Amino acid sequence: MSPAVGTKLLPVLKELRASSAGRTFATTQRFRAQNRIYTPVRRPDDLHTYQLLSSSSRRPLITLWTASLCATCRVVSPLLQSVIESGVGEAEGGVGYCIVEYDAPDVMSSGLGMTYMITSIPTLLGFDAGEAQTQTKVTDARKLADRSFLEAWIRTEARRQGGRGGGGGSGILGGLFGSWK
Repeated sequence: MSPAVGTKLLPVLKELRASSAGRTFATTQRFRAQNRIYTPVRRPDDLHTYQLLSSSSRRPLITLWTASLCATCRVVSPLLQSVIESGVGEAEGGVGYCIVEYDAPDVMSSGLGMTYMITSIPTLLGFDAGEAQTQTKVTDARKLADRSFLEAWIRTEARRQGGRGGGGGSGILGGLFGSWK
């Protein structure tokens, strides 16, 4: 390369280096979590599978416990599903959703409702990292029929994002890996 070409390229190379110093390189597009709607739970194994899927993806699982003869459930279920399908909670990381048919023979006989303290139908219960969030459980039918309440509740649950383990918590190494969520 001749010295004349080198002197002409030097300012251009310096400008390129300065302009690219603040950029990051990625081979994939930025991931935006989407809500997932699962088929209704009729067996305890189905719920367990959804809990595992939810935990592995660090996406909270929202369950609506219903019964076939429950008139309120027939109002709440489509409303909740439409809220989740509309994308509420995706900006916070997304949620999984399923209906648990409490009066299904396998669910009823397994004592699943007693395990998660389901005392009335319908009940809205979130799971985070495989654990039932009983402190935020909703059983009030008026709240369950209120779209704005459901949107706020889903956003709150979506923000949980399985914040335990994996180095992202408040443990010794939590500060090192906390931004990876």
